[in-house]
Amino acid sequence: MKPLQVIDSHTEGEPTRIIIAGGPDLGDGDMATRRANFVRHHDAVRRCALLEPRGWDALVGALLCEPVDPACAAGVIFFNKAGMLSMCGHGLMGLAVTLAHLGRIGPGHHRIETPAGEVSFELLSRDTVKIENVAAFRHAANVSVDVPGHGMVHGDIAWGGNWFFLTKDSPCALEARHIPQLTAYAQAIQDALDARGLGGAGAPVDHIEIFGPPGGQGANARSFVMCPGGAYDRSPCGTGTSAKLACLAADGALAPGQTWVQESIIGSRFSAHYRRADAGHIIPTLTGRAWIMAEATLLRDDNDPFADGMAAG
Repeated sequence: MKPLQVIDSHTEGEPTRIIIAGGPDLGDGDMATRRANFVRHHDAVRRCALLEPRGWDALVGALLCEPVDPACAAGVIFFNKAGMLSMCGHGLMGLAVTLAHLGRIGPGHHRIETPAGEVSFELLSRDTVKIENVAAFRHAANVSVDVPGHGMVHGDIAWGGNWFFLTKDSPCALEARHIPQLTAYAQAIQDALDARGLGGAGAPVDHIEIFGPPGGQGANARSFVMCPGGAYDRSPCGTGTSAKLACLAADGALAPGQTWVQESIIGSRFSAHYRRADAGHIIPTLTGRAWIMAEATLLRDDNDPFADGMAAG
C-alpha cells in the first residue's frame, strides 16, 4: 500500500479524513461502481486510514476521486469504521473546505459526484458551506418496534442519503452527559430493527436518530444520531437532518423554504430548508461550518501487526 496523504477536518465537531493521494486506482466508472471495487479489493485502505491506532471511532473517511463529468469539482466515496456510506452531509462540507484549502475551488457553486448521486454545494466562506443533498423521502410512518428492555418504540423510516429510523421516544434527556445511555438505547433499537428485518427499499436501516427539545434558543430540535458501528455523530448529521426534513414535509409540519435549525447532541447546528421534487421527494439544503485540522501522511509497515487497524469493522 502506498503512503496515504490525508487532510483532516471537522464539521460542527464531527471529524472527516479525506485521502487526497495514495489511494487505489478504482477505474473510471461512476462512484457507485468505484465504491463496489473499493469494497471488493481495497478495504484495507479504509481500515488503515480509520481504525486504531491511526484513527478512532468517530472518524469518517473519504477517498477523493476524479469525476466522470469534468464539469464536477470532484468525485468522492465516503466510509466509516463499519464500512461504506452512500452519502455524508458533514463529510461533504469537510470536502468543500478541503478542496478550497488545496486551491482547487473558490467561493461559489460546485458539483460533486457521490455513490448516492450528484450533489452540489456553495462555498460561502473559508469555513461555511451550503450543500444541496440528494433527494430525501419518508419510506414508512409511525413504525412500531418492540425493543427489549424499553417496550414499544415508535418512529419513521426515511432516506436522506442514508437510511434512518427517526424517533422522539427517549429514555432520558438529550444531553451530552447521557451519551453512553443514549448509545446503548440506540443500539437496542438497531438490534430490534435488524431482528425484524425492517429497512427501506430492500436495504437495512443503519442510522438511529433520536429527537428532543433544543438545548438553546434559535434551534427547532436536538438530535442524537448513532452511526453504523456504534459511534455517535458529533455534528447535527447532514443526511439525518435531510431525513428529518422529509418527515416534516410529509406531515405538513414544515413548508418549502421554511428554515429548520437542527442541533446536535453537543450543541452544534445546521440550518436547513427544502424544495419539493417529484413523487413525494424533497431536495434538502443544509448550511454548516467546517475547519481544516491537519495535513498528514499515513505510513503502513508490513511488519506492523496492526498495519490494517486494531478494531473489527
